[in-house]
Amino acid sequence: MPAALRSDWSLADWLAWQETLHPKGIDLGLERVRAVAARLDLLQPSARTIVVGGTNGKGSTLAFLEAMLLAAGRRVAAYTSPHLLRYEERLRLDGRECPAGDWCRAFAAVDAARGDQSLTYFEFGTLAALWLARAFDPEVLVLEVGLGGRLDAVNIIDADVAIVTTIGIDHTEFLGPDRESIGYEKAGIYRPGRPAICVDPSPPASLLAHQQAIGARPYRFGHEFGVREARGGWSWWGPGGGLDLPWPSLAGPHQLANAAGAVAALRLLPSIEVSGAAIASGIAAARLAGRFQIESGAVEWVFDVTHNPHGAAVLAETLQWRPVTGQTWLLLAMLADKDAAGVITALMPVVDRWCAAGLDGARGRPVESMLALLPAGTMACKDVTVACRQLESAAQAGDRVVVCGSFLTVAEAMRARHITC
Repeated sequence: MPAALRSDWSLADWLAWQETLHPKGIDLGLERVRAVAARLDLLQPSARTIVVGGTNGKGSTLAFLEAMLLAAGRRVAAYTSPHLLRYEERLRLDGRECPAGDWCRAFAAVDAARGDQSLTYFEFGTLAALWLARAFDPEVLVLEVGLGGRLDAVNIIDADVAIVTTIGIDHTEFLGPDRESIGYEKAGIYRPGRPAICVDPSPPASLLAHQQAIGARPYRFGHEFGVREARGGWSWWGPGGGLDLPWPSLAGPHQLANAAGAVAALRLLPSIEVSGAAIASGIAAARLAGRFQIESGAVEWVFDVTHNPHGAAVLAETLQWRPVTGQTWLLLAMLADKDAAGVITALMPVVDRWCAAGLDGARGRPVESMLALLPAGTMACKDVTVACRQLESAAQAGDRVVVCGSFLTVAEAMRARHITC
């Protein structure tokens, strides 16, 4: 189809077309996306840039960074993926989602620049986000890595500071079978001579070796920076001295490490000053949909996008950290390429009643597959919406319903419950 015929497309039209443009849905590599980015002059942003990679904790870390920068009055663009309810969530400019019409204009610019070069859905969106961010002219650009690091489209940008959060087993078909292979891929976002932050308390040797081999400046949690818990708050220590800080707004003890990594990044970011007061304000104000998101009521609902065993273990720890008087129900629906057995094993000690649901689509796991891994007596529902209706009737006052397994699971449940981000 000639590009001119796409000029009046809606956002939904553009996204549906992008899913068909490249022969593979996921095709890691930088050659395609770098070539188009060069034509658009996107490879060297004028803004100071922070890139956030890792297996779990990326979204939380980015949320802390964005909130602290906004509290400091800095002009900030933040790119994240995947989205939960709306594609527009993927790019926020000074905390506001980028409107659909602006995305369409950016897509048209990318389309014009790419010529006959096909791009994956993620590559197309990343280029559009960088194009929009350049037009906004932020002081700081914060980018979340999509999958892996070394060969992820975001890695065309040479960040001033790079953060790797925790490293777990996920996307093994693309990143390798163990933490060592995955750690090497994650470390690909580090750059020679620049701060390389690692939040994982026990990083793979491959990450540390790559960090050293390229001459990056290492900042490890528990070594060059860290935290001390205290009654009523906590303290951060690291480059530039210590800070006494309030408890993070994002729930769970693991968020201290995510917040600490974000604080370290701002302390190391060249030419951008963020006061201790702004850091404290941002940590207390950060919000992130779908990460232990609590909807209070007679029955408490918790929405969490965790979808791998490491994330499930963190979710289990957070559930123990925040007990309820009644039973904990867990609504689980997952994609077929995820380690459902590992997720279930991690959550088993903190769940009283299980509910399995199926997910539609080519990658969705049918409910029958979930039931084979779960205890006898598990409630079975064809989809997440039906499961929500069943649980609204089954759960009693004082109970808690936890929804997890994927972004798709949480999004469907939030729609069923009429909850917006």
